[in-house]
Amino acid sequence: ARFGIETTFVKPGDIDGWKAAVRPNTKLFFGETVGNPGLDVLDIPTVSQIAHEAGVPLLVDSTLTSPWLMKPLSLGADIVYHSATKFLSGHGTVIGGVIVDGGSFDWERSGKFPELSAPYDGFHNMVFTEESSVGAFLLRARREGLRDFGACMSPHTAWLILQGIETLPLRMERHMRNTVKVVEFLASHSMVSRVGHPMLESHPSHALAKKLLPRGAGSVFSFDIAGNRNQGKKFIETLKVFSHLANVGDCRSLVIHPASTTHFRMDDAALAGAGISQGTIRLSIGLEDADDLIDDLKRALKAAEKAA
Repeated sequence: ARFGIETTFVKPGDIDGWKAAVRPNTKLFFGETVGNPGLDVLDIPTVSQIAHEAGVPLLVDSTLTSPWLMKPLSLGADIVYHSATKFLSGHGTVIGGVIVDGGSFDWERSGKFPELSAPYDGFHNMVFTEESSVGAFLLRARREGLRDFGACMSPHTAWLILQGIETLPLRMERHMRNTVKVVEFLASHSMVSRVGHPMLESHPSHALAKKLLPRGAGSVFSFDIAGNRNQGKKFIETLKVFSHLANVGDCRSLVIHPASTTHFRMDDAALAGAGISQGTIRLSIGLEDADDLIDDLKRALKAAEKAA
């Protein structure tokens, strides 16, 4: 609101909520392929239809799924972006991003985007929809971003990302194979009260994930220890294979305990409002041997249980 932008938040699966959120001044629908860390799956075909009926594009953050698990453009999305720091590069060594204009949205026909369909003084009265009939948004994003914002990646960073993309299919297959084993282990453990992954029938997005994400719904997810903040902290401190980092999508397995780190200033009521408990743990499953990961988790859960 400070910048004249009105935002309405809707849960990914709330289709009626998406419809009700449309206003005369609505200009964009935005969602994540899967939410972080609850992994609620976005029904892209349905939401994109609602967006297009309103004359606006659907922008999708596909970072957590990568193109190997889902191709949002083929499901109806118009623009897709990735944090290339994560699965695309795969090693957590660079900072970068990727934005893809699918060329499917008619910016001029929409009538809501004069910044693309009318002469622009900043580029000598260029009309971006005339300059590029299928990629007007991307054309302006590139030209204005490079010229005005300095969005110029270093050659070495670009090279590292390209190197990572070459092995993306191999890495994603291993990520998902390890995730299946870890989720099954956690779901059967007495110290774990909840596992938030759509591969489980108990997850609200289970059916949609089977339809839109047949290869798996990602390797970043959360689970709850049946314990307090101190037990969550003890769990983290006991881990040896998992690295205590806030990043995700790394070749290494990563872990974070929000209640003692990112959300440590929030009381229990505020945590609950954010969908987090004292014992919520977020994992990003890496490429190590799955048995080693499970042994590490098993020791940490035992230590957390004793810390009670």
